Amino acid sequence: MSGVWSPRRCITATVTAGVTLLAVGAAVASAAPASDSRGYVDSTARCATADATVLFGSTDNSRVAICSVPGGAYEYRGVRLRDGAKLIVAAERNDDGAFLAENAGIEYLVTAKSLVVSAGEKVIREESMLDFHRPGAPASTDAPKASPSAAKPTPTTPLPPPLAAEVGGSSTRR
Repeated sequence: MSGVWSPRRCITATVTAGVTLLAVGAAVASAAPASDSRGYVDSTARCATADATVLFGSTDNSRVAICSVPGGAYEYRGVRLRDGAKLIVAAERNDDGAFLAENAGIEYLVTAKSLVVSAGEKVIREESMLDFHRPGAPASTDAPKASPSAAKPTPTTPLPPPLAAEVGGSSTRR
């Protein structure tokens, strides 16, 4: 009777398949983009040197880096993942340690917890940080580490078309 599946064999096979799918899904959901001390490898969200890297992080939809530039200033380097739109503009550090960049009336606020894109008082979208790094800082001061069970499902609602500020950059764009 080796060709007959007993109820016990069916349950065992179903449980094994389910556990395997969960393990594969958890690995994919928790995998952070490849990074090093300069930011994300092969990405706009990367600083010129490790010493220039202030912070970098990724959300479901974006990757960002804040880099120090000569003269004590900062630079926002962001990329939208769905279409590769890049934005490189000056950024300012707020008193609370967050960084704010502005381009064509659109503001980008980067914190350890999120990236908030807004126009004036209107929040266009808020993206939770899934991976966040502040080189030289202890891990406990960064964003809470997301466990695979705490990961939110990727939204299926399409994002709106690119904003003018996300399509291009200023004259400092590289």
